[in-house]
Amino acid sequence: MYFKPVEDQFDNLATHTQKGIDFFERFGNFIRDRSAIEVEYALKLRRLVKNYQPKKSKEDEENEFSSLIAFKNVLKEVADLAGQREVVAENLQNQVLQGIALLAKNLRDERKKALNQGAVLTQSLHTQIGTLDRAKRSYEKAFREAEKAIEGYHKADADFHLSRADVEKQRVNMNIRNSQSEDAKSEYANQLQITNKQQQQHYQIALPEVFNKLQELDEKRTRGMKEFIKRAADVECEVSPIIARCLEGMVKAADSINEKDDSMIVIEKYQSGFQPPGDIPFEDLSKPDPDASNHSQTHNSSTGLNHMTGKGTTKDKLKKRVGIFGIFTGNKNNLSTDGLKEDFSDLPPTQRRKKLMAKVQELQQKVAQEQAASDGLMKMKGVYEANSMLGDPRTVEDQLNESVNRLQRLRDDLTRYQKLLDQANNQTFIQHSPQSNRVIQNGQRASRHSNGSSNENSHDDNGEDHPDDAGSLSRSASESSVQQAQNGHNINNNGSSASPESGLGTSHTSLPGSGHGSTNEQPMNEEYYEADTPLGTCRALYPFDATSEGSIPMSEGEELQVIEVDQGDGWTRVRRFSSKGWEEGFVPTSYIECTLYA
Repeated sequence: MYFKPVEDQFDNLATHTQKGIDFFERFGNFIRDRSAIEVEYALKLRRLVKNYQPKKSKEDEENEFSSLIAFKNVLKEVADLAGQREVVAENLQNQVLQGIALLAKNLRDERKKALNQGAVLTQSLHTQIGTLDRAKRSYEKAFREAEKAIEGYHKADADFHLSRADVEKQRVNMNIRNSQSEDAKSEYANQLQITNKQQQQHYQIALPEVFNKLQELDEKRTRGMKEFIKRAADVECEVSPIIARCLEGMVKAADSINEKDDSMIVIEKYQSGFQPPGDIPFEDLSKPDPDASNHSQTHNSSTGLNHMTGKGTTKDKLKKRVGIFGIFTGNKNNLSTDGLKEDFSDLPPTQRRKKLMAKVQELQQKVAQEQAASDGLMKMKGVYEANSMLGDPRTVEDQLNESVNRLQRLRDDLTRYQKLLDQANNQTFIQHSPQSNRVIQNGQRASRHSNGSSNENSHDDNGEDHPDDAGSLSRSASESSVQQAQNGHNINNNGSSASPESGLGTSHTSLPGSGHGSTNEQPMNEEYYEADTPLGTCRALYPFDATSEGSIPMSEGEELQVIEVDQGDGWTRVRRFSSKGWEEGFVPTSYIECTLYA
């Protein structure tokens, strides 16, 4: 036997089992609180992921840094970790906590039943012992009275003064008391036998059975404690592989970070296409150009604009060149949703081309979707017209008209942006056949009239005068450009007149030598300035591939006309004659050596 079968141990066992069940329920409270912590931990992890989730933007989705992608993947793994903590909490509640509560309830019921059974047995034994005590007291009393009756009879029998009747009376009383004493003795003996038997049954069989039940439930509680601790550990082990994969995902995300790729994304994102400005030339004021006054007077009388000096500055304040290379002169209020102009002319060349390409792709998708919707409505209308039982064709006619209008607007926008993209990709100018007169002496910077002549015409070897072919061609090209702008302008949504082909090679100023200024009703942008009169010549020091919009390629040693000097952005506007005819564009100032006219 595990417990001693003694009555005084019953209360000790009852106390011990009660403390054991209380301890078991305390373990259940521990699992409950731990589950609550897991839930709170998962909730805080999810809130952490939400708070640090990068904001989504179309631009970031197109060009995402590897570090940003890795961080997003880490956030996903952390969210998965939160999910696993929730799984742990749920399994602890369903598989451990509920089992603990059920077992604790069963243990309490079994303990109560065993204690009640033990109490009944103890009470029954105590009752029997009380009966035995009463039988013993009755026997003792009857025995004393029998002895007293015997003693009275012997005295009466020896007393000769008493009559026979008195002696007989004492004898009868003695017999009665002896009989009562024997009956009491028999009852006492019987109760003693019953009590001994019950007591033996109680301490050897009944009470040990109760103690065994208490022992079993206590062992069941201990065994349950063991199983539930292991089950709680198993709950953790079940999610450990997933957690390990989450951690592996974080390491993989970290390994995916490539600093070189991120740097290239930054370069691609902010690449403007501009070139750094070249060296500032030295202006020797001690050697004035004798042709400066005559050329300035002729230039100002024909154009009404201030001429530019060799350093690219002006005597009077020139109008500032806006946008990138002064390509567009759109309305400043005509902005897109992201704060940029609709034609993106306020962006650098490379960025503008990217925006235009993205806009064209977006419009192409919208046109395809709207075309599909319009085709569907047309088919529906045809079905309704063929079978009026299916529906009224007039119900879809309004929708079809709206779809057609939307499709036409989208196509117009697509055409407009395709033209803008073509202009950004290919800045082609009006073709002219005459050759320009380059003024370069032995590859060194020189005056336009190296022979010291102050006339506007150059002299050949025979002494004959020839007009300035370059200036004539420039004026002819400029007049043609303005005439094209006057004949081919479009009307914007706000009613303002603007040429869709306006850009490089289009003059918005009075043309020198034309005899008149610009008569186009299109208002000249106050912040836009382009000069078509050659300001000098330049020679290419290095080859240039023209990778940015608005620029033109050149080969090393090639001579070009200077149309507009560097305005501080590192670019010089030039004109050259190629197989395609005359074309204008920008080249890096640091790639050329200029010889400006006075």
